[in-house]
Amino acid sequence: MRLLILGGSTEARQLAERLAGHPGFSAELSLAGRTKNPLPQALACRIGGFGGAEGLAGYLNDNRIDVLIDATHPFAERISENAVRAAKITGVPLLTLTRAPWAAQAGDRWTEVADAGAAALAIGAPRQRVFLTVGRQQVPAFEIAPQHDYLIRTIDAPEPMPALPFARLLLARGPFTVESERDLLRDERIDMLISKNSGGDSTRAKLDAARDLGIPVILIRRPQASARHIFYDLDALLGELDRRRHAGSPAERGV
Repeated sequence: MRLLILGGSTEARQLAERLAGHPGFSAELSLAGRTKNPLPQALACRIGGFGGAEGLAGYLNDNRIDVLIDATHPFAERISENAVRAAKITGVPLLTLTRAPWAAQAGDRWTEVADAGAAALAIGAPRQRVFLTVGRQQVPAFEIAPQHDYLIRTIDAPEPMPALPFARLLLARGPFTVESERDLLRDERIDMLISKNSGGDSTRAKLDAARDLGIPVILIRRPQASARHIFYDLDALLGELDRRRHAGSPAERGV
């Protein structure tokens, strides 16, 4: 069975590791190329976009892909929508592997908002020390609230740097521990944490640390998914792939 995995997430890397060398699957991993130094992958990779949904559909047909797997970041909205459209165009089954969103626990002080612009406004007018962990592409939205002291943590630096006069950049890649996050929040005297509801274990520690210290959190809700077959568990997805593989040849498809 020929698989195309749209990757760029921890889940995609874990899936690639499980599929590498599997005799029943021939899988390729596609990365958008937005991270300058991606981690090593267990499968052959292609880097770059496809040219929208139509370009992805052409790639699926040209390479006789049997199953398309969307394992991108939960906030990679455009790529995921292109995957849904390409699957409809070609008839190739689409499976989505993603993280379950974080849920508030007792003691959490969360405010949920729709997007980065709403998060910037939710900080309020009085000057705050803000720990900003929303990814480099969302940082410019906070230019509407330039009065705050921002500690911006990203994997790669925003290009260009946003017009925030009181901002500092911290380049780091998770996973992080609760202890290290708690020390960071204390040392930087953080008043507020802002994050996307990405889910998963790699970066959850900051939320646990904020709860321990009583720090309020502004959490950006993830986009509404339009895909039908969504898996939050890697083993469940692999089980579905095995089921489809043993069910026989994929249904005939065409544009």
